[in-house]
Formats: sequence, structure tokens, C-alpha cells
Amino acid sequence: MRVWIFFLFCLAGKTLAAPELEVGANPVQVETGEFDEAIEVVEDVIAENPCLNHHCKKGKVCEVDDSNQPMCVCQDPLTCPAPIGDFEHVCGTDNKTYESSCHFFATKCALEGTKKGHKLHLDYIGPCKYITPCIDNELKEFPLRMRDWLKNVLVTLYERDEDNNLLTEKQKLRIKKIYENEKRLQAGDHSLDLLALDFEKNYNMYIFPVHWQFGQLDQHPVDGFLSHTELAPLRAPLIPMEHCTTSFFEQCDADQDKYIALEEWANCFGIKEREFLTMPFKFFFTFGSFDLLTLAVFCFQRTSTRTLSSKHVYH
Repeated sequence: MRVWIFFLFCLAGKTLAAPELEVGANPVQVETGEFDEAIEVVEDVIAENPCLNHHCKKGKVCEVDDSNQPMCVCQDPLTCPAPIGDFEHVCGTDNKTYESSCHFFATKCALEGTKKGHKLHLDYIGPCKYITPCIDNELKEFPLRMRDWLKNVLVTLYERDEDNNLLTEKQKLRIKKIYENEKRLQAGDHSLDLLALDFEKNYNMYIFPVHWQFGQLDQHPVDGFLSHTELAPLRAPLIPMEHCTTSFFEQCDADQDKYIALEEWANCFGIKEREFLTMPFKFFFTFGSFDLLTLAVFCFQRTSTRTLSSKHVYH
């Protein structure tokens, strides 16, 4: 969560990697003195911690059982680091403000197997507040801004990708065409009419950004569908800024099966079906999607000069 917040507020650049722990045998040095007989040297071997390479999902920590086997158990919320500011607070779908995402996921883990736990999700970043309901006209405007934002996010990533670790070479070639196009609408506070006109005139510039974002979200698993959990990295930071976010994603799920398929996603943004059928599915993916999405949200905050609603709503 601290890395996430760090991206959201100061764009730190590269994600800090945890240092590797060197594990191995330490030979015992024995002084033989005056003895000529061969002496058996006993080595103290530092046993590798079974939890070192054992991954647990959010809300759980690794512990070793009686057989020295790693297992994931629910984390005690009291062991979560104390938040350093209100910006670390998160709002759950139970309308409760949690001190941090660590506290939230630890609480959710403790409720596993219960009806309450099944319904509990991270709703958005920040304390729970009131958000004005999204009216129909505002909902129609949302994809206009979202499309423009996605295009600007990719352009910003292209400009910042000096170390070639944010985008693949094939993706950079696609974005380069958008970046160098003289007709590209620059980032700014544009009217909705202008955004709609630009989408009509420069439709091809918006196809790849929309599909790229889907690929960044579709990670667990990569199956062509977005679950509530997969949407969270994008949805949670946007809700406090765009009060129509929840309504928009609910509308995208046209068949109401709790998943947004690639076809539904494209349709929400006005992208024609034949456009995404001609693109290789794996073409949309890069690595480190979680950090990349937080960077994308940061870019949105920095590049969009439009005044966003400061009101919040319980869900």
C-alpha cells in the first residue's frame, strides 16, 4: 500500500525491490592442534526459511507448520503498520473506513467463508465520504473523458520509458504512431464536444489505449474477463475523483454476470467489435501491471486539468 500511495502522490519512478537474502552453508573452521588424525569437520547449515519464496495473497502472511512446511494464515490487523497519513485510509463496500489497505485485507481474510466476507470489497482510496449520484447525462460523458485519459496515459508512459521497462517494443511502436501524429489532441481541459469530435475524426488513436488498459487489468487470471478484484487497481483511485466510475463499470457488464468481457469493455468505450478481433490478445500486456496502473492514475491526476468532483458516495 505504501508503494501504491508513493506512486499516487510523488511518482517515485522505479519500484523498490526487496533485497535478496543470501542463504548457504557456513563451514566451521577447526584448528587441529598437535593431532595428526583426520578430524571430521561438522558444518552448521543455516536452514532456508520455507516462507522466503512462498507467496500469500493480500491479508495473509506465511507461517511454518509443525512439519516445517509454509502455510498462509490470516494476518492480525494489529500487526499492520500504522498509517502515516489520511491518504492511506481506504473505504470498504461496508461503508467503513479502514486505516490502510493492510487493515482492510486482514479484516476481509478473517471473514473468509462468511456471507459478509464474500460481499466485502475495497471500494475506493480514501476515507468513506458522500458522492453525488451519477445522472444519465454524466454517465454518457464519462467514456469521453476516460478515452482521452487512456490515450494521454500511454503517451506519458512512452515519454517516461527511458529504461524500456514500462512498455514492450511492439507496444512502443504502436504508441509512437499516436505520439508523433500531428492531429493528436494534446492533454488539457477540453470541452465534451471537442472530445467527441476528436474521437470521430481520429478514431484509430483510441483503439489501442482502450484495449491496452483491459490487458493491464486482466491479470488474475488472464482469461478475457475482468472481475471486481481485477478492476480494483483502476476503480479504487478513480471513484473519489469521478463519481460516475461505479455506474460506468456496472453499465459495462451488459449481461450482469459480475464480469466484464473484452467485448463489453470495448463496447463501453465505443470501439467496434471488428477492431479488437484483429489484435492478438497477448499484445495488450506488459509487466508489473499493479505499479503501472498506479502510475497511470498519477498521470491522470497530473495531466487532466479538469476539475473533478470532490464529493463522495457510499456504495
